Amino acid sequence: MDSLTQIVLGAAVGEAVLGRKIGNKAMLYGAIAGTIPDLDIFANFFADKVSALEIHRGFTHSIFFSVLFAPIFAFLVSKFEKYKNVKDWSWLFFWAFITHPILDAQTTWGTQLFWPLDIRLAFKNVFVVDPLYTIPFLVLLILAAFQKKEAKKRRFYNNLGLIISSSYLVLTLVLKGISYQTFTKELAAQNIQYKGIQTKPTPLNTILWTANVETENAFLIGHSSFFDKNPVDFSSYPKNHELLGDLVHQPKMKRMIAITNGWYTINKKDDALYFNDLRFGALSMKPNAENFVFKYKIEVDTNGVPSFIEEAKDKRDAKKLLSELWERIKGN
Repeated sequence: MDSLTQIVLGAAVGEAVLGRKIGNKAMLYGAIAGTIPDLDIFANFFADKVSALEIHRGFTHSIFFSVLFAPIFAFLVSKFEKYKNVKDWSWLFFWAFITHPILDAQTTWGTQLFWPLDIRLAFKNVFVVDPLYTIPFLVLLILAAFQKKEAKKRRFYNNLGLIISSSYLVLTLVLKGISYQTFTKELAAQNIQYKGIQTKPTPLNTILWTANVETENAFLIGHSSFFDKNPVDFSSYPKNHELLGDLVHQPKMKRMIAITNGWYTINKKDDALYFNDLRFGALSMKPNAENFVFKYKIEVDTNGVPSFIEEAKDKRDAKKLLSELWERIKGN
C-alpha cells in the first residue's frame, strides 16, 4: 500500500498498544515503524533491476523481520525515551511491523510474509492506493489524537478506525469473489477455453475489476463494473514468448519470468525486445492498449546476458487513465 496508508495503520496500531501509557508518542513511533519495512526500496540504488524486484517486499516484509527487529528497535528507543518498558516497546514495533506486510498482501504485488520460504502472498483484493480504506481511517485517527491519553473517546475513535478499515478489507474479498464469478461466467458464455485467471481491482476503487486470463497462445484482459449491463469485452495479447529465443535459458531471464509467475508478454519494436509484466495491466482502459504499467526493454551484453531497463511512464497517460476509469466504472 501507499506510504500514507502504512503510516496511518502503523500509528493506529501504536496507539492500540501503548496509547494509554505514552499518548501521541505511541502514534508517532507506530507511524515510523509502519514505514520501516518499505526501506527495501533502496535496493534500487545498489542492485540490478531483477535483484531489486526480488528484494522488494521480501525480507523486510516477513514475520522473521518483525520478530528479529522489534526488540532491537525497542531496546534502542527505551534508551532515550522516558518510558523504559522494553517489552511494551517490543510489542509496539512488532505489531506495527507485521501489520504492514499483512496489508501489503492484499495487493497485486503481495509479500513474502514467510521469508525465507519462496512464497509470495498476493490476494489482489485492493489497489495500492484506496481512498475508501485510508480516508475514514485517517479521520478517526486524527480525532483520537486530539483526545487525552486516558480518554475513552480516544480508544473509541482509534478502535473504530481499525474495525472499519479491517471490515472494508473483508468486504473487498467478497467483491473479488463476485467479480470472479462474473468473469468465469462470461468466459463460459463466450466459449473461451483458458488455463488460468487472476482478478484484481482497478486503481482507486473496488467497483471496477480486471481479469487477466491465460489461454494457450495469448493473454486476455477484460474489465467488469458492478454497474455493467453488457457482456465483458476481452482484449487479446499474444504471448510471443518464442521471441526470446535462447534468452529464455539465461538465469536472469528465468528469474524475471519467476517474478511475474509467467504472466508476461514479449513484443518487438525497432529490433528491440520488450518484456511486459501483465500483473499490473496497462495505463489505459482502451482495448489492446500497449502502455503497460511495468514494461522493460531487454538489453543483451556481449556475453549474451540480458538486463532489464524499465520504460519511463508518461504522466499524461496517468491523467488520461483517471478519466477513462471514471467513465468505465459507470458501466458499459
